[in-house]
Amino acid sequence: MDALLERVRRGYQRIEPREAYRAAEAGEALLVDIRYAALRERDGLIPGALVIERNELEWRLDPRGSHRVPEATGHDLRIVVLCNEGYASSLAAESLHRLGLRRATDLTGGFQAWRAAGLPVRRPPAQPSESQ
Repeated sequence: MDALLERVRRGYQRIEPREAYRAAEAGEALLVDIRYAALRERDGLIPGALVIERNELEWRLDPRGSHRVPEATGHDLRIVVLCNEGYASSLAAESLHRLGLRRATDLTGGFQAWRAAGLPVRRPPAQPSESQ
């Protein structure tokens, strides 16, 4: 797996948390959180990040797709994919490149690096309990 990640990552330049934060704040990048729900509930969310489950990523971000999100405006969109620690996001960014999203990249160290850098994180909304 390490060899695969190394090969995939040679195809683009990864982005560090602070640089990703500045790019998102300036409207120059779309942060896309592909972590599964349990991790988002446990650790929190990045304000402004678009949450798309990994199994829907290509469907939702392909600018030509009928199931795309409104943010998927074109192939020149700079997308920063993040997972928990920066492994699955590398494979996801490579997959987006195959769709023609050549500016797609991933967050070095993932959500955990973002949080360790002291960047904004918010708690997810409380889920209603089943007894209510």
